[in-house]
Amino acid sequence: MFIDSHCHINFPELAENIDGLLSAMADNRVTHALCVSVNLPEWPGVMALAEAHDNIFASVGVHPDYEDVEEPTVAGLVELAQRPRVVAIGETGLDYYRLEGDLAWQRERFRIHIRAARQTGLPLIIHTRAASEDTIRILQEEGAAEVGGVMHCFTESWEVAQAAMALGFYISFSGIVTFKKAEELKEVARRVPLERMLIETDSPYLAPVPYRGKTNQPAWVKHVAEHIADLKGVTVAEVAAATTDNFFKLFRRATP
Repeated sequence: MFIDSHCHINFPELAENIDGLLSAMADNRVTHALCVSVNLPEWPGVMALAEAHDNIFASVGVHPDYEDVEEPTVAGLVELAQRPRVVAIGETGLDYYRLEGDLAWQRERFRIHIRAARQTGLPLIIHTRAASEDTIRILQEEGAAEVGGVMHCFTESWEVAQAAMALGFYISFSGIVTFKKAEELKEVARRVPLERMLIETDSPYLAPVPYRGKTNQPAWVKHVAEHIADLKGVTVAEVAAATTDNFFKLFRRATP
């Protein structure tokens, strides 16, 4: 069985066909999915999905790309995280690729999420793009190793993966790893031990080969697993078993 450790099925292009998505998951042996929060106004929709379906879990957090939105506070995140279906804090982190100028606000928002995670004991879901040095530094400064987490949709170097794993973080691969030109990322996937790995879709984005360019969905996470199995020279069953086990080890509130 497979688990999609990061998706956004509350987004409009997927939310209108939840029954179809769940059916496709079952047909492809995708047993669970984690619906990840990106801002506070839309968080009730994330929670509604998690509370309506036993195999959907939720997180709470504000994505680093979102400007001019309600800013999270430590106390606010801690309060929302008390809901039993919330298994993680995030998605949070740093993104210097899409935004320019003084991004001190982004770093402060990141620190707030880490402090909330430490108060709740929940793991972190980290987004980092063109900001790996500051991401690792802030994780270290804020004591994120106390709770651990996952580097989602990983596209960084082996050195960044090593630094993250040293802090107790898992490395999650999305459909990007199946793309023909992603040679450096493929090499990272070969080197990350199965016991430190997760798989995801990040749907509705980044559909894996053979569906690249289409609206992604959790059922297609199996194609990520199949490609990683080829890269590592192991069976798909081994990748499925390891990543499923890792999911429940990391997201301790989630139950099979």
